[in-house]
Amino acid sequence: MEPMTVSEILTATDGRLLGEQTMLESTITGVQTDSRVVQSGDLFVALQGERTDGHRFVPGALESGAVGCLVEVPPQQLRPDRFYILVEDTMKAIGQVAKAYKAKFPIPVIAITGSVGKTTTKDMVASVLGQRFRVLKTEGNYNNELGLPLTLFRLTSQHEMCVLEMGMNHFGEIAYLTQIVGPHVAVVTNIGDAHIENLGSREGILKAKREIFQTMGPEDLAVLNGDDPLLRKLEGTIAPQIIFCGADHEPPYQAKEIHQLGAKGMACLVQTPKGSFSVTVPALGGHMIYPVLMACAIAERYGMCQEEIQAGIAAFVPTKMRMNVICQGDVTILDDAYNANPQSMRAALEVLSQSGGTYRAAVLGDMFELGGLGPELHRSIGEWAGSLGNIDGLLAVGELSWNIYDAARHSGIPNALYAKDREAAKGLLANLVKPGAVILVKASRGMAFEELTRALQRLAPKD
Repeated sequence: MEPMTVSEILTATDGRLLGEQTMLESTITGVQTDSRVVQSGDLFVALQGERTDGHRFVPGALESGAVGCLVEVPPQQLRPDRFYILVEDTMKAIGQVAKAYKAKFPIPVIAITGSVGKTTTKDMVASVLGQRFRVLKTEGNYNNELGLPLTLFRLTSQHEMCVLEMGMNHFGEIAYLTQIVGPHVAVVTNIGDAHIENLGSREGILKAKREIFQTMGPEDLAVLNGDDPLLRKLEGTIAPQIIFCGADHEPPYQAKEIHQLGAKGMACLVQTPKGSFSVTVPALGGHMIYPVLMACAIAERYGMCQEEIQAGIAAFVPTKMRMNVICQGDVTILDDAYNANPQSMRAALEVLSQSGGTYRAAVLGDMFELGGLGPELHRSIGEWAGSLGNIDGLLAVGELSWNIYDAARHSGIPNALYAKDREAAKGLLANLVKPGAVILVKASRGMAFEELTRALQRLAPKD
C-alpha cells in the first residue's frame, strides 16, 4: 500500500478524530483487521464479529506498530502518539477507505462474478493480461465485503490492471462491491443454483448478479457466457456493451475443435472478431473454454495480440484446490475440494469421465445453501454420475450426500459407498485407490475435503 493520510481517511469515512489534531497528516502504509499480523505503519480496523469484538485487540495492535485505528467505541485511554477515528460502522468504513484509496489509481478494473468458475476465470484473465500489463488480482477467497477492500489496499502505482473476483450470497452484496470499485469490464460466468436458498430462484440469482452493471455506462464492457439462457436475456437491458462467449449461437468469441489431452489439459481453436488461433489450456474439462474466451475478449479489448494471448493461456495456473492434478505413483487425484454447487459438480464429474484412468472414482460431499432443493439437487448428482457410464466408484460423504449415494447406487455405479462424515470416509477411501485410478475430490468449502485429499495421498503408492 502507498501512503494515505489520516485526513484522507477522515474525509472518506466522515469519521471523527479522537486525540491530537497534530496526527492529521500522519500516514498509514497498510490496513489490517487481524491484530496478530499488524506491522509498523498499519491502520488497525476493529471489526465487530459474531464471536469476538476487535475493539479488545486495539491496545495490542497499537503496541505491535499500528499508527492508528478505526473504532466504533471510543477507547477508555488514548495514546498521544497514535490516532483513533470514530465511525458508526467499521465494516462500512473499511469499504469507504478502500474506495478512496482505489481512486488514486485510474487503471482499468475487471470485475468477475458468476455461480461457477469465478476464481478460474479471474486467474485466467490475470494470466493473459499479465503478459503485457502489471496486474493486481484477488488472492484466495478475498472476494467479499472485507476481502475486496483488503485486496485494493495492495494496489501501488506500479499496477496497470486490476482483476477482482466478486462473491455474494444475498441481494445487495455485489452492488456494494461495485460501488467501491466502479468496474470498466464486468464478467458473469454463468447463472446456476449456488446460494439459491437465499435468493429464491435462478431468476433471483440473475437479479443479484446483474448488480455488477449498476455503475457502468455504454463505454464499458460486459463479457457474458453466451451459452447461458438467462444471461442471453440481458441483451438490450443493461448499459454496457455486451460481448458473448461460448460454443453455441455463433457468439463473437467462440471455441471450436475442442480436444481433451488427458491430464495435460485441452486444446481448441479460438475464433474472435480479429481472427482464429489455436490454444493449449493446461487445465482439465471442456468448461475451460469459457475462462479462455472471456480472457481473449478482455485482452483484445486492451489491444493485446494473438501471441500474448496464447502465452498467457499456456501460463495459466489454477488456484489451490481448483481442479489441481496431483499425480502420485500411478494414481491421479483431481483436487477440486475448494467449493461445490450442482453445476460445478456435474462439470467435475464430466472431467473425471473423460480422464484416461483405468478406474474412475469420485469422493463427493454436501453442497450447501440449496435450501429445500438440497435433497433433490444432490440426488441429481448421483444420477448424473451414473449416466456418464464409466464412473467405477463413488464415495458420498455427509448428511445430504446420502442422496448422491442412493441415486448413484440405483444408477449403475458399481462401487457406491456412503460415509456420514469425514472421519468415517477415511476408513473407506482405500476401496477407491486402485492401480491406474483417477479420483475426484469435491464438496462445499465447509466440508473441509482437503483432509480427504491428504488421506488419499497417503494411501496412494509412492513414486
